[in-house]
Amino acid sequence: MAKIERFEELKIWQRAVQIAIDIYKVADTGKLKVDFGTKDQIQRAAMSISNNIAEGYEYDNRPDFIRFLKYAKGSAGEVRNQLYVLNKIEYISEDFYHQKYSELIYLSKQIAAFIKYLKEYQK
Repeated sequence: MAKIERFEELKIWQRAVQIAIDIYKVADTGKLKVDFGTKDQIQRAAMSISNNIAEGYEYDNRPDFIRFLKYAKGSAGEVRNQLYVLNKIEYISEDFYHQKYSELIYLSKQIAAFIKYLKEYQK
């Protein structure tokens, strides 16, 4: 496996950024656009995924990186929950919900696999 020089090279970070971008775009539409509290909360949670990956990487030690990857995974769950509610109250479309839900499940699995790899590699 090639050595990662910057967090921007991590596929999980790249996917997390794209999810955040998509969340920001949808937050500027429909009913969500004027629900400032909910809009702010989902944007922060979505941004938190990639932020935690980046922050953990920059600590430059495995235990901290693993801890922040767990935070990122938790934020992905938070966004999934928020999307579920937003779909139910018809703030977002069914298609957007299902697409992002699938992407977040996939990202969570990738983060979990990366955590497992880092823990095993450490031994």
